[in-house]
Amino acid sequence: MASPLAAQALLTDAARAGDRLVAVGERGHIVYSDNTGQSWTQAEVPVSTLINAVHFGDEQNGWAVGHGAVILHSSDKGATWQKQFDGYQASKSTIALLEQEIAALEDEIEEAPEEEQEDLEFELEDLMFTLDDARYDADSGPWKPLLDVLFLNGREGFAVGSYGFFFHTEDAGKTWTNLGMALDNPNRSHLNAITRITGGALFIAGEYGLLFRSTDNGATWEALEAPYQGSFFGITGTGNVNEVLAFGLRGNVFRSTDLGRSWTAVELADRQTLMGAGQGRDNKLVLVGNNGLVAVSSNAGQSFRTYIRPDRESLLDVVVRDDGSLLLVGETGAVIAGPDGLNAQKIGSSAR
Repeated sequence: MASPLAAQALLTDAARAGDRLVAVGERGHIVYSDNTGQSWTQAEVPVSTLINAVHFGDEQNGWAVGHGAVILHSSDKGATWQKQFDGYQASKSTIALLEQEIAALEDEIEEAPEEEQEDLEFELEDLMFTLDDARYDADSGPWKPLLDVLFLNGREGFAVGSYGFFFHTEDAGKTWTNLGMALDNPNRSHLNAITRITGGALFIAGEYGLLFRSTDNGATWEALEAPYQGSFFGITGTGNVNEVLAFGLRGNVFRSTDLGRSWTAVELADRQTLMGAGQGRDNKLVLVGNNGLVAVSSNAGQSFRTYIRPDRESLLDVVVRDDGSLLLVGETGAVIAGPDGLNAQKIGSSAR
């Protein structure tokens, strides 16, 4: 639905499309700005479900993901969107994948030595339970959300989400392949974020300290030893080659300079849950989170200065503008703020 207040309602994520900014949020709202966030126009969107994340593979082509496993595509810098995928297709592909895995495991059990069969049968029971669960989901309708999206270019991308959802496309989203079995995630834990860092490596972060890395553009994935067993809600590069920062619950931040082989805790003065990150010039890195927290680093995430915005509204993402000021998105929509997240100026939108 068109709304003149779309840019002042809940917004969950923001991204650049060339010189345009695009933000997504509740009720299927997607808004875009051609003046660095001073004013916004509401995009044409075919769904009214919560949109969780947006990313552009090139200046023209962007993808947004949300509840009901919805995947949307725009080929005009975010002005209009079309649905490519949803939870019905997600359930169908999950069931097909599980049926293939079960058939292969049944064949393996028949040929396995007797001493190995018991463990394989336990694994088969787990798969059968997961299949029953997937069939129940298909009957009850789409509800599981996709939580983040990353495109490497205008054709190849990934979407991650709740209960181990993990999908991949190589044809700009015309078809999506279920990669749920490509990760060592037997409990189907939530996958909250995916990113590519400077140097080319890909990372996925999730609940229970889940971290995965790919150094071959997503062809294979390796589970990393987690520095922490709580939830990671975001993961980002620092701007330096092979450096990555994982962050999440209760202000926990961990930094790696060796592609996630080892991690160092980064202490913050305020221990609010962290939800989003933005990179700027000259090693500037900004994290945002609950209770109006803005954490600013000028040394690629080695240390942060923290600020609490007076309105204490939760923030979900940040874009560092070219002049060093910040575009913040969260509970009260889009806000332009100074380099430290303070001195905020609320901004409006115009409905299409």
